[in-house]
Amino acid sequence: MDDRTNTIAGWVLAGCGAALGLSIVGGMLFHGERPEKMGYAIEGVVEEGAGGGAAEVAIASLLPTADAAKGAEVFKKCAACHTINQGGANGIGPNLYATLGEGIAQGKGGYAFTDALKGVGGKWDFDKMNAWLTSPRKFAPGTKMTFAGLGSAEDRANVILYLNQQGSNLPLPAAPAAGAEPAAAGDQPAPANAAEAAVENGGDTADIANTGTAASGAPSVDPEAARKGARTEQ
Repeated sequence: MDDRTNTIAGWVLAGCGAALGLSIVGGMLFHGERPEKMGYAIEGVVEEGAGGGAAEVAIASLLPTADAAKGAEVFKKCAACHTINQGGANGIGPNLYATLGEGIAQGKGGYAFTDALKGVGGKWDFDKMNAWLTSPRKFAPGTKMTFAGLGSAEDRANVILYLNQQGSNLPLPAAPAAGAEPAAAGDQPAPANAAEAAVENGGDTADIANTGTAASGAPSVDPEAARKGARTEQ
């Protein structure tokens, strides 16, 4: 090789070395990790596991205005696996006649339910059926039910009303009052006075005055205490 060729080769090697070095340094300075919060929010797209972003509507508030005829149309999605007529045969899924009010994973002519569904327990009420139709896999993890669920609360209300009319005919639940929140399980009424609170909490009641209001018609003064006071004054 002549000097010119050697010079060109040297410059090429030097350029490659510089590019490699810059790439390594750039990788050390800038990480390619996914940010905790994306820079651009796309309207209408909900992140997985975000809970949908909106409060779930109570199924009891939708059932009074639900349409069983529309529910029958929605049920056509289920007809590939289920029959719903009285005495209908089990198929890929069990016959669903008179399911509401029945024990979960019980009966149905000996249909082979999964242990996942058997482990849920209780009976099919409106809330449980709503949860099942929303996401069978979340309601009973491990179920062999492959249906993804109904995302529309109105569709679920319609099909639940239709199911109820097929041999169950349970009274519809009362719609919740506007703005009312269900009481937490185990909630207890507040004690009537401080003494009762102390007794419940195992505290000393010796120095606690009774702050409760006397019942209508009850004496406001202890008669025995009044007699003792009268003797002392005499």
